[in-house]
Amino acid sequence: MLNFLKIKKIPSLFWSAPKPFMLKPPLISVIILLIGTTLFGLGETLLISAGIGVSPWTVFAQGISNVSGYSIGISTFLVSFFVLLIWIPLKQIPGIGTIVNIFIIAIVLDYALPIMPHFETAYSRLIGALAGVLITGLGGAIYLIANLGPGPRDGLMTGFQNITNLPMALVRNSIEISVVIAGWFLGGVVGLGTILFALGIGPAIAASLYMLERLFGGFTRKN
Repeated sequence: MLNFLKIKKIPSLFWSAPKPFMLKPPLISVIILLIGTTLFGLGETLLISAGIGVSPWTVFAQGISNVSGYSIGISTFLVSFFVLLIWIPLKQIPGIGTIVNIFIIAIVLDYALPIMPHFETAYSRLIGALAGVLITGLGGAIYLIANLGPGPRDGLMTGFQNITNLPMALVRNSIEISVVIAGWFLGGVVGLGTILFALGIGPAIAASLYMLERLFGGFTRKN
């Protein structure tokens, strides 16, 4: 029943591009990449709207901001740039998906947050945060399967998974928990939603990868 927690590889499905770096990727790969990154952004937006804590990487950016005096925006950019540098020893290959991830998620956050529902009770906030984690995990799985390059943080997950051969969920959870701890020590604000994201995003991505492979594994991409 929990076989998804053992998944170690990103499946290749009908919307997977042959390789991450392509000047003319398949149209289906690009379209579903955009769908996946949009869902990812909506999940993050829902987590913020729930009002019980932001994602671990935002906590880390808050900590960097506290120590450096830079704004959250500049701190987030610096964190993303540092993460991309870590890709080099991990032998991760960027692609258009890496750039699309950065811009689409930022755009979705800006435009979707004002129209998100307001959660009035503690119960509804908890449900909203959980839904945000699940939607983020589904969106992440969809765009990772597109194989056009992961986002900066997802590239850490796939890179460390490649060198450790540990399950995807365990690798992602370890990264998120480490980031939360570092951000908290630097003065970032940790909430219940932060904990839910740190503990839930790994299984959410793994479960989504497992589900999508079961649903679409019988289909093949047409060249």
